[in-house]
Amino acid sequence: MVSDEVLRRIADQLPRWAVEGEELVAAWRFDDFGGALAAAVAVGMIAERANHHPDLVVGWGRLTARLTTHDAGGVTARDLDLAAAIEARIGAPAA
Repeated sequence: MVSDEVLRRIADQLPRWAVEGEELVAAWRFDDFGGALAAAVAVGMIAERANHHPDLVVGWGRLTARLTTHDAGGVTARDLDLAAAIEARIGAPAA
């Protein structure tokens, strides 16, 4: 279960992101596959530096990211920090 504090932080700071089950999820749309792929590479670099790796799905003009802290069994502050870093880098319109 995601704590009320985490839910407040998502609502206040990460409006594109939503909790789905035990994951923090966001999606973006781009003009083409290349834009989505470039965004996925950028997310990958951010995640690698943080040593916290999301599940990414890339399709034509879209990217979906799913974050969770597996050893904690759900969304933690670590996921929120990564989501904020991803959001600051990508900044594309929500899907």
